[in-house]
Amino acid sequence: MTVNPSENRKISSPGRFPEWLKRPLAFSGKQKTVEKHVHCEGLHTVCVEAKCPNRSECYSNGTATFLIMGNTCSRSCRFCSVNHGIPAKLDLEEPARISSAVKNLGIKHIVITSVTRDDLEDGGAAFFADTIKIIREDNPGTKIEVLVPDFQGSTEAIRKVISAAPDIFNHNIETVPGLYDKIRPQAVYNRSLAVLAQAARSGIVTKSGIMVGLGEDESEILAVMKDIYLTGCSILTIGQYLRPSKEQVEVKSFVSPEQFDYYRREGEKIGFAYVFAGPFVRSSYRAGEVTFKAAGKCSQ
Repeated sequence: MTVNPSENRKISSPGRFPEWLKRPLAFSGKQKTVEKHVHCEGLHTVCVEAKCPNRSECYSNGTATFLIMGNTCSRSCRFCSVNHGIPAKLDLEEPARISSAVKNLGIKHIVITSVTRDDLEDGGAAFFADTIKIIREDNPGTKIEVLVPDFQGSTEAIRKVISAAPDIFNHNIETVPGLYDKIRPQAVYNRSLAVLAQAARSGIVTKSGIMVGLGEDESEILAVMKDIYLTGCSILTIGQYLRPSKEQVEVKSFVSPEQFDYYRREGEKIGFAYVFAGPFVRSSYRAGEVTFKAAGKCSQ
């Protein structure tokens, strides 16, 4: 049965989370180890820069999502807390330091993402490729997932990343097209779909993610899911938007676990190999587990 999204909006209350968004913080000795090998090496993670609610869990499990090409984004998406402005010059030693951290932490499935670098001629595609190559050379048993920007639609830039052969190519659609002007003013919905389509045509496993709770309705989410699937994308993540700070747009609704389950079932009907949907789901959350489950369904 479909859960009426209007019912979900009724429970929305500024500053007050519903019960399903309350959970204890995870902690273990691995958290300090991750902090040592990440932050002491001058590296950045989206876990910190984007104020991810899963940070303590992921750090406790001995992993993190690395943010390359600095921590200042050339764009200013209204949902994201990553710094925006004029990015610094590329740190050419960063890929090697990330590879070293991956090795020291024993990470078997690493997610590499970046700020958007519209200031660079190729949007940082070559830097992504170099990072993939170095990690693979130093960590041959580690699967590499990249979460990339749209490279302003440059097919050559996308080709550079694909040619480095990451195991998973991820690009997030983020929200419904009707909210792009408000939420992602420097992005283009069809351009992002084209990024996914190019990656899928190359034969690489392709993944995307969307947020809910920004003011969209159920029919819009289902339409976006179908658009993403038609690009050839096989893995989809759906999570609740949570306002990182007062600088970002407000949450319009808290979507219930039942509604997330409905989206998961609908995604499976559409044909996705795996749909990971839930309040705390993020595009890189439990990425290794998601890839494993998707592969299992593809082999059935």
